[in-house]
Amino acid sequence: MRGSIPSPGLRTVKYGGNTTCIAVETDEGELIVIDAGTGIFGLSQVLLQRLPVRCSIFLTHTHWDHIQGLPFFAPIFIPNNHIDIYGAFDLVSERSIKDVLARQMEYNFFPVRQAELMADISYKTIGGERQSIEIGSATVTTILMNHPVLCFGYRIDCRGKSLFFTGDNEPPINIYKSDDDDYEEYEDLIARKAGMLRDFVAGVDVLIMDSMYTTEEYKTKKGWGHGTFDYCISVAKEAGVKSLYLTHHEPLRSDAELDEIKSRLDKQYPAQSGTPPFYIASEGLEIIL
Repeated sequence: MRGSIPSPGLRTVKYGGNTTCIAVETDEGELIVIDAGTGIFGLSQVLLQRLPVRCSIFLTHTHWDHIQGLPFFAPIFIPNNHIDIYGAFDLVSERSIKDVLARQMEYNFFPVRQAELMADISYKTIGGERQSIEIGSATVTTILMNHPVLCFGYRIDCRGKSLFFTGDNEPPINIYKSDDDDYEEYEDLIARKAGMLRDFVAGVDVLIMDSMYTTEEYKTKKGWGHGTFDYCISVAKEAGVKSLYLTHHEPLRSDAELDEIKSRLDKQYPAQSGTPPFYIASEGLEIIL
């Protein structure tokens, strides 16, 4: 549930202190995991009760809070488990997803190297936007999000049900001043990008969005790559989604502060205004569609 860094302690017991990990399981038993933050450690303990494990892990991006739990994902150490890991090729360092993940398992950082893992692990490069990947009865489709590193949002469709997770995402902002020649052209680009996202998530049963900041906090956080509560609610309303879950909580934000924000948002966006039901996502929350 948390962004940037785990935040365990008495102040975060209700909503959780681990970094991002979302597990999706189909009726047929296919397991799709989105991101491998520290939350994936808890998932691994559940999966140890149902060996052998077969799952597909989709990484939105490779910032540390979204991959730091992967070396502690117990199924990767056990023979006869099969794990597919999907992620982007890093254009800056020119490294594959396999190479990027191997770096955090070098001896400088971790006692077991990637080459010593016992499970059958396949690393698969995501080619780009609107790529659809079949995982048994489910289809996972990609869209590029707005973040300081290449980041994909994932839509999962299965037997008429659907879910979308943004990963880390900031509403696009105009890099030009209003009196610059390119300002209007860039505004059109922002509007088109917003329309693409709205159409991509239109009508999904579950929309999970990065809502790290309040609108007031965001004034000093522009360009950091994260959304706001108000922005997420506006996207959910425009896209006509069935439900919205606000996540990637700011690590210093306490349970009480999240409760206070939820109370304020409930008053600001009542159901009769056409706003879909929205919730503060919490660790261990199970949604059945």
